[in-house]
Amino acid sequence: MTNLATGAYSDPNQTPPLAQAVPLGIQHVLAMFASNVTPSIIVAGAAGLAFGGAEQVYLIQMAMLFAGIATLLQTVGIGPIGARLPIMQGTSFAFVGVLAGIAAVQGLGVALTACLIGGVIHFCLGAVIGRLRWLFPPLITGLVILAIGLYLIPVAIKYAAGGAASFQMEAESFGSLMHWTVALSVVIVALLLKFFTKGTTSSAAILIGLIVGYLIALAFGMVSFAPVAKASWITGITPFPYGFEFSLGAVIAVTLVSIVSAIETVGDTSATTKAGAGREATSEEIAGATYADGLGTAVAGVFGGLPNTSFSQNVGIVGMTGIMSRHVVTIGAIVLILCGLVPKIGAVIASMPLPVLGGGVIVMFGMVAAAGMNMLSEVEMNRRNMVIIAVSLAAGLGLNLVPTAVQYLPGVIKILATSAVAPTAIVAIFLNLVLPQET
Repeated sequence: MTNLATGAYSDPNQTPPLAQAVPLGIQHVLAMFASNVTPSIIVAGAAGLAFGGAEQVYLIQMAMLFAGIATLLQTVGIGPIGARLPIMQGTSFAFVGVLAGIAAVQGLGVALTACLIGGVIHFCLGAVIGRLRWLFPPLITGLVILAIGLYLIPVAIKYAAGGAASFQMEAESFGSLMHWTVALSVVIVALLLKFFTKGTTSSAAILIGLIVGYLIALAFGMVSFAPVAKASWITGITPFPYGFEFSLGAVIAVTLVSIVSAIETVGDTSATTKAGAGREATSEEIAGATYADGLGTAVAGVFGGLPNTSFSQNVGIVGMTGIMSRHVVTIGAIVLILCGLVPKIGAVIASMPLPVLGGGVIVMFGMVAAAGMNMLSEVEMNRRNMVIIAVSLAAGLGLNLVPTAVQYLPGVIKILATSAVAPTAIVAIFLNLVLPQET
């Protein structure tokens, strides 16, 4: 398949022969699959849903189904909606901190309603995204992504040790050698495959690592297939499965992250055209990508799916293969939709022991933080910018780690203040606007 990287398919409307297009589409799914379902598992846990239960299985299904639908909005498009480029959509890690906090305190009904409204606002950004980019230079976007990764890393460690819920952390088995053996096996296999293999195996390193960890956990007697046996093969989807509950604070928090997500999608769109076709993205492609982002998020929120965004690892696949065909990614979208409609698949994922997932997210969340640091590497580290980084991270992560410090704030403001991402973004944007540039 190496001969494909010659630029022969640098036109998004061209399609390789089906015998090549199908495995390429599946490769796109393998590269993002683990990252796509993980946010739903974490938010479900924060909401108190039983691990491996029917409700968690449903949320996992929605993650797969609406990642596929959102990807179709990007690759096929409807009118001005969609970049019509090989952009793979998936559930965004950027929203995990905010949504986990909302779900834990106010419930999934409030969290998903905020996703719906935030998605509509995100959609509207498509009309003005080009004029907002100046508010989010690499200093701001890098800071926010770094804050997301740093917020999530402790969650990864808790999962690897046995779980993030209070009863799991208080159990005697928390932090046991068995749990860490399983978690570290995932990390080791993922790293070995990522850096010592090529092609599909390298792209799907984390997914394969999870499978190996799952098999080791099975040998240790940590896996129960009872929920898989009970799950049906085909199911429908339910609108507003947790009701419609409006909270201004939740909507503001999700919208702030949506703006950052929109800017990230602009970057991914530009990177896709640069990697696959050697050109800059057009204004229509950037606007269309943002419209698809927002619409995909809003529709997913109606049925229990979390916000979607473009997946950067799939941009890497476009660059690696040289295949710019949007129809290849459309095949991947169809695979995701089929997986989302089969509860058995969701039940198998939900049966994964938490230490297995923990091993995977140690790598994934660490990579989120590293992506933020990579973005900040483009920034000149003068005194002004270092002060902005220091104060923004101190405010965002500090209040998140010590939420009782703002326990007397009104509910709406308290949710924002302790979300890690929102205060980091707000403080960074404010300081970047008011502090004079160094000469």
